[in-house]
Amino acid sequence: MLPQLYSFRRCPYAMRARLALQYAGIVVQIHEVQLRAKPPELLRLSPKGTVPVLLLPSGEVLEQSADIMFWALAQADPQAWRRPDLDAQALPWLALNDGPFKQLLDRYKYPDRHPQATQPQWRSEAEALMLVPLDALLQRSTYLLGATPSWLDLALLPFVRQFAAVDAAWFEAAPHAALRGWLHRWLASDLFAAIMAKPPFAAQSPASNC
Repeated sequence: MLPQLYSFRRCPYAMRARLALQYAGIVVQIHEVQLRAKPPELLRLSPKGTVPVLLLPSGEVLEQSADIMFWALAQADPQAWRRPDLDAQALPWLALNDGPFKQLLDRYKYPDRHPQATQPQWRSEAEALMLVPLDALLQRSTYLLGATPSWLDLALLPFVRQFAAVDAAWFEAAPHAALRGWLHRWLASDLFAAIMAKPPFAAQSPASNC
């Protein structure tokens, strides 16, 4: 049996899982989940009901996107994209992205749900927290952890992409040229194109704040 991946095409957490699986060359059966009508089998595997969820042939269930990434890279890592000596540098970035930055990203993307501040104010907070330091990092190296790609690039890429898409004109004019170039290179890559192929009914999938 192939590993079974429950995913939602536009969810950044699911994207990072698919990126790692694709890079590692692991063939999985993807179940595209409509988040307003979650299948019972997903809820049986993971009562939290969020994607991604990976069911392994052994019966083990991985419910967190980072766990799926690390499992995939443990199976195959042809270009050494996970180096344990760099995890001490990478893991705080992951925590910052998945915690405070994701909260600000949701508020920037859905300002009507968060009237405590205006959309530009949410954007400014997120920019200062994440975009400015990432751009500074990328001014010194081609990728987040140095001259070659790493799992951290895959982990953060979908969230920077989502932020940029909220107001593409603003992002293209913002003073973050190094970060913008990094994003565009990844979006133009064969790896990203491969994981964004649409399943048959993806066009009918409802919008999500995943």
